[in-house]
Amino acid sequence: MITTKQRAFLRGLGNALDPVMQIGKEGLTENVVTSVNLLLEARELVKIKVLKNIDLTSREIADELSSKLNADVVQVIGNNLILYKSSTRKNFKHIELP
Repeated sequence: MITTKQRAFLRGLGNALDPVMQIGKEGLTENVVTSVNLLLEARELVKIKVLKNIDLTSREIADELSSKLNADVVQVIGNNLILYKSSTRKNFKHIELP
């Protein structure tokens, strides 16, 4: 669990990111969850775009992904969401949280 100060710091970093993944009409399949997990392991901070042709809201998708992947929801604005999860990789420049 991240603090409010850490969340604000990550929001600042996440605003400059471009979405690296889209979630479409298929919703949260196992492939999507696995792909997001791999992205979080590689980057720690990921911005995802949710397309408009899906039945779930961006908040519902963010909450479900965070519970399945043990990640933190940094921000949900419109159709974009930002997730954070500390990577377990070694020899990797981790994001230094305040």
